[in-house]
Amino acid sequence: MTFGEEIKHARESRGWSQAKLADELHFQQPYVSKVETGRQLASAQFAKQCDVVFGTPGVYARMRRRAVEWGNPMWFIPYLRLEREARAICDYSTTRVTGILQTPKYAEAVFRAAHRQESAERIQAWVEKRIQRREVFERADPLSLSVILYEPALWATVGGPDVMRAQLRYLVAASESPHITLQVFPISAGTAVRGAPFTLVTAGDGTQVLYEETYTRGQVDDSAEAVAEARAAYELLRTDALSREDSVSLIRHVMEAYTHEHPMEEVQLQRSKRRFVRGMGPRPRLVRRRSRPGQQEP
Repeated sequence: MTFGEEIKHARESRGWSQAKLADELHFQQPYVSKVETGRQLASAQFAKQCDVVFGTPGVYARMRRRAVEWGNPMWFIPYLRLEREARAICDYSTTRVTGILQTPKYAEAVFRAAHRQESAERIQAWVEKRIQRREVFERADPLSLSVILYEPALWATVGGPDVMRAQLRYLVAASESPHITLQVFPISAGTAVRGAPFTLVTAGDGTQVLYEETYTRGQVDDSAEAVAEARAAYELLRTDALSREDSVSLIRHVMEAYTHEHPMEEVQLQRSKRRFVRGMGPRPRLVRRRSRPGQQEP
């Protein structure tokens, strides 16, 4: 039985209408209807209120967590649990925008490229689960997210120019949040200290773990050596990355390139942006690179 079906069964066993349950939960009736029919996954607050109203401490909250995790690769679930409870996250992304900041259309294009034979319905379900991860910014103690994005990811046309334009526009808007720090590591900065993406997660008690991915699995490493090395690498990346203001300026310039439909015009704009980056970024610096295999989460 799905989460929505469980809510409907509990409501009907008490002889309540949807309007009555909505009143008890302090939610709107249309929202209750969508949850019961499975058209919308309940928010964490909705599940918590259900536990209060039905006298089931933690039952619906746990049920919702399982619903969120359903459909994700088993190797990715440990990271999802870490992300939900994290106090802070530092992410370095190299090939595409990190999952939690992806727009629905961008995420759809990413999933479609990796799963060409999947149905539109399943792809859409994955997209919805990805977008739901943003709930960490709506908590009473919002997640603090720091993202360093390698510049080529801005130029990779995921889903087409319209999708990229909307994605970059969202990144600009997200950068205005006091809980999100977004920086771009420009090509002009030379070789990055690490070539593979990675994520540092800080728990509520201050402990940190490192999360990395290969093509087929993810790995959580809480060893002191691995965490210390990743933390040092992230600080070097942060030093060589553009400032928040310059990063937003670069993103806006790339966004302008996607407004030009003629291929040659876009190529010329990209070349001009390269000159822009060389002028605004830090001076290139050769860094000894310790390459480690890995790939960004799907």
